[in-house]
Amino acid sequence: MILYVNACVRDNSRTDRLARALLNKLGGEYTELYLPKENLLPLSRERLDERTVLISKGDYSDPMFRYAKQFASADTIVIAAPFWDLSFPAILKLYAENIYVTGIVSEYGPDGMPRGLCQADKLYYVTTAGGPYVADFSFGYWKSLAEQYFGIRTTELIKAEMLDIVGSNPEKIIADAIAAL
Repeated sequence: MILYVNACVRDNSRTDRLARALLNKLGGEYTELYLPKENLLPLSRERLDERTVLISKGDYSDPMFRYAKQFASADTIVIAAPFWDLSFPAILKLYAENIYVTGIVSEYGPDGMPRGLCQADKLYYVTTAGGPYVADFSFGYWKSLAEQYFGIRTTELIKAEMLDIVGSNPEKIIADAIAAL
């Protein structure tokens, strides 16, 4: 199963357009998780305490674990997130907070090192930027999580940048990014 994690909040999102072109190239069916419509909650003290108790019991039946289970069971993951303020939309950080569940997406070995439990072989991170793109606090974050904690061996960045620079041709930039898929 391909999981499409869509963190694009704007109508006619260029990032979503690029991601859907990738999904089309990958072929097959996919499950879309449109984050702006999900009721993602941050880990408050109460939610964190509840989650900790359930994890310590090995009880992952609570609905709060549904995102982690879905993520861990995907064969391929496509994350679409526009580049905002040198990072990604806050809703995607809330998603990361909700999926990082020890016992579902990762575990810690006797040496204290994380081992990934995710089924996916590849995670694609799709983004667009009005100016120059800096991967450190967006793709870099997800690449580290995927490879070091989730057990996803391969990550790939797909981007279109400089879209809003005076004199640029955003349609050509997007078309070129799609053609390069």
